[in-house]
Amino acid sequence: MSEAPTLHARTKIFAKDNPIVSWWHIGSTALLLAAGVVGTLPFVPLLLRAPCSVLTAFLLVRLFVIFHDQQHRAILPKSRLADIFMRIFGMCSICPSTVWRKTHDDHHAHNCQLRIENIGSFPIMTRERFENSPGMDKLKYLLMRHPLTLLFGYVTVFFYSMSLLPAITAPRRHWDAWPAVLIHLGLATFLVLGYGWMAYVFTMGIPFLIAGALGAYLFYAQHNFPGVLLRDEEGWTYEGAALDSSSHLKTGRILSWITANIGYHHIHHIPFYRLPEVYRAIPELRGAKTTSLMPWDVANCLRLKVWCVKSQQLVGMAEISKN
Repeated sequence: MSEAPTLHARTKIFAKDNPIVSWWHIGSTALLLAAGVVGTLPFVPLLLRAPCSVLTAFLLVRLFVIFHDQQHRAILPKSRLADIFMRIFGMCSICPSTVWRKTHDDHHAHNCQLRIENIGSFPIMTRERFENSPGMDKLKYLLMRHPLTLLFGYVTVFFYSMSLLPAITAPRRHWDAWPAVLIHLGLATFLVLGYGWMAYVFTMGIPFLIAGALGAYLFYAQHNFPGVLLRDEEGWTYEGAALDSSSHLKTGRILSWITANIGYHHIHHIPFYRLPEVYRAIPELRGAKTTSLMPWDVANCLRLKVWCVKSQQLVGMAEISKN
């Protein structure tokens, strides 16, 4: 008797890219983003610039998630033009392609394993290791997971960690990191010197601040939420990492469009526009742990700090101080 197909195998039939649909999403989003940027420029009336800044932020997030899909080869896997476009977008969005691929591929290969290394992810210490760490190591760890680090993800996650640091430490491997840094600083300098600080605030500051915060939190909440399960390497499986260790972040239709369905993070490497279809078609996928962007769910995720081996759950500082 043949074995039943695995969950991973059952999702593969949906992992088929439609180039026309993919290019439509890329092209339409890029055009809307360009229009949003134009709406933030100094010649536009002041009352319109603020909403255009927010719109630009949301479109940055959407195109970034599409960039994430293309980098995973979920869409347009053989398109040289798509590769070139996304490499340029990666540099302009201070997330160089070479850095993203290395960190994100490593993250997915070891997602939610209890390892010392935390490449491409927010670090997670066990409670025992945290309690036995030197004070400076504890401080560094808590700062990396601090809500302000996510709020200012524009600087902490994207400009520093994804661009400046790789440019300094591995300039040959990450050849596109220095261009990303220089393009960003060059545009900021041009806006400030040419049109004043408010030009930078509306055209770059607000969009990157909102997009960076939302992007950093989306990534954090995908693997740091109440009920997440972590495993050592011996007990780790792809399906377990998907259903038990990755969240289904529920959003409404508008946020689903803005985030290009990234909330279905437990269903991965399938074209983003097919994710709702897969979710409806395979009942097991509806059993994943859920969270949302509601304030109480955000607060519940952000309070989690270390992995308690005894209780098999992420706990906050309040639980640690009680014992």
